[in-house]
Amino acid sequence: MPALTPEIVRGLLSRLRGFLRRERLLGVFGLLALFLALADPRPWALYRNWLDLPTLLGLAALLVTVEGIRASGYVQRAARYTALRTRSLRGLALLLVLASALLAMLLTNDVSLFLVVPLTVALGREARLPVQRLVIFEALAVNAGSTLSPIGNPQNLLLWQRSGLSMPGFMLHLLPTFAVMLALLLALVWFMFDARTLTLQTSARTAAEALPRPALGVTAGLLLLVVVGLLQGHHAQGAAALVLAVFAVMFREVLQRVDWMLLATFAAMFVGLGHLAQILPVQGLGLQQPGVLYIAAIALSQVISNVPATVLLEHGAHDVMLLAAAVNVGGFGLGIGSLANLIALRLEGSPGSLARFHRISVPFLLVCAPLVWLVLRWVA
Repeated sequence: MPALTPEIVRGLLSRLRGFLRRERLLGVFGLLALFLALADPRPWALYRNWLDLPTLLGLAALLVTVEGIRASGYVQRAARYTALRTRSLRGLALLLVLASALLAMLLTNDVSLFLVVPLTVALGREARLPVQRLVIFEALAVNAGSTLSPIGNPQNLLLWQRSGLSMPGFMLHLLPTFAVMLALLLALVWFMFDARTLTLQTSARTAAEALPRPALGVTAGLLLLVVVGLLQGHHAQGAAALVLAVFAVMFREVLQRVDWMLLATFAAMFVGLGHLAQILPVQGLGLQQPGVLYIAAIALSQVISNVPATVLLEHGAHDVMLLAAAVNVGGFGLGIGSLANLIALRLEGSPGSLARFHRISVPFLLVCAPLVWLVLRWVA
């Protein structure tokens, strides 16, 4: 083994700094998890619980299948088809936002992002588009759209089961919240995107990337349908095993292009925030009072994300449907408010996306939260 010379040490430190610059969230949540583990040791079983292996395995299955679809070339073809038939940037933005919201109702917020964001990035290669801004609005759209559906996001699924309501009954309770969110979002899209005509630009690189690979496209598309079905049936381990086996045998190069660091980021986030949720003082907050519950759920979502906030508050909340409205509103604001926000920004991948997301999402929360409260009080 060669000796560690000063040059080697400097090289290693330089690589580490570069890695941490690229993976800031992984570094933050990793340090949080490590600090809490040292300051407040808990039984190993709790750490396994916080890790949420089914969610990580489901995310792995989605990452691989969507990367397969992207590598097949059909996303690029769909992007060009869409761009050719959409006359203005504003029209395209409205189309993508509405599609994101609708897909989130049917396929959950994270699955819809895995479909829409790669399409948007591919569109950016076909026309001069503000891709980062479009993806930010798609993240907001899936948070709004998933609010209406009992299966649209994890917190809704949990609270739907606890509420005892039918699916239509659950949706009816959340309809006012969803309506306010979507109306605000569409109004903001109208003002944030101008009506300029789209101009296509096809380079040799984008043309080469768009060459279709039918076997890969068909396999990945069928696997995506199977994965969604397995995940809705709570068979994440089977979904991950199937996808990894198929791609390891047939399309191994796709596995090398998957963003595995995103999985590591979520693992660190689940452990760190799960531990933090256990030590936050939420008892005795007066959650029986509607106003306190509403504010507490939104505020806590900004600290530990809306799914852990739901788990933490559900036992002390007498009004389950008000809690559902509040934690869905809490998905806006800071990026950590909803895992969908982080997934969207990571899939888009450009620098500075989190800061720009906050410049749009935080004011959106500050307007949306009081409006939703007023509407809920009015319809009560």
